[in-house]
Amino acid sequence: MTHSTGSPVTDEATDVFMTHRELLFGLVYNMLGSVADTEDVLQETWLAWSGRGAEGITNPRAYLVRIAVNQALQRQAVITDDPVLRGESVSLAMLVVLEALTPLERAVFVLNEVFGYAHTEIADIIDRTPAAVRQLAHRARDHVLARRPRYRAHPRVRQEATERFVRAALGGDLAELMEILAPDVTVWTDGGGNRKPAGLRPVHGRDKAVRLITSYAARRGPQDLELRYRRVNGDDAAVLFQGDSPYAVMVMDLTPEGDRVNGVYIVTNPDKLTHVHKDDDEEDE
Repeated sequence: MTHSTGSPVTDEATDVFMTHRELLFGLVYNMLGSVADTEDVLQETWLAWSGRGAEGITNPRAYLVRIAVNQALQRQAVITDDPVLRGESVSLAMLVVLEALTPLERAVFVLNEVFGYAHTEIADIIDRTPAAVRQLAHRARDHVLARRPRYRAHPRVRQEATERFVRAALGGDLAELMEILAPDVTVWTDGGGNRKPAGLRPVHGRDKAVRLITSYAARRGPQDLELRYRRVNGDDAAVLFQGDSPYAVMVMDLTPEGDRVNGVYIVTNPDKLTHVHKDDDEEDE
């Protein structure tokens, strides 16, 4: 953290900010999903805080949170990037789902569901009425619950299903894809960054999903992809590596019977895969 000479920064203000920095990082990261954007917002928050100083502020935590969240909301209105892979409270698949929320819905969801802020506290932070916050929270929760099933298959079952899916997808085996995918499957993809985007909107239904996946696989270019299994942001994931570099991360949701895939979450943007390493044996954090 830097500041110019003559800035009214005091040791007390610096200490207060650093005490709350991890909280602020978690809040902003889960709203924006980008480490770089989060660091920018924290820098802006620091500048606003250091210019004001801690004197006379009875609740520095609330004050800092309000600055950071509002800075994040402003930035969220103009950025189009998607989440990097970093373990900060929200899972990889959840981050993909949260992209479909409005900026305010996402802010309310993160503040309430992830960090436990009450609706009245959130109302003060985002300058809305408690009733409006409750409505935003309800819509966001319904949206998320509709897309993230409560059921979680055994890791071995998930890995077996994932292996079948990856083999069929990369091999262009349409019959096997139709067999492994549930009729009501949904495929979520990120923007792909420097690669051609597969689409930011979810694709519903097996026929559409097969078309998307096969066209996506056909565009992948490199043939020397190696499959590894990791836990990424708390999810059991399949990671495709091209050499030592991560090429794609995929998370599967299975039907309760465990025999078919009813949700696929794919992240391919290279900028979002910088925290995934081929030689990591432990969970990526």
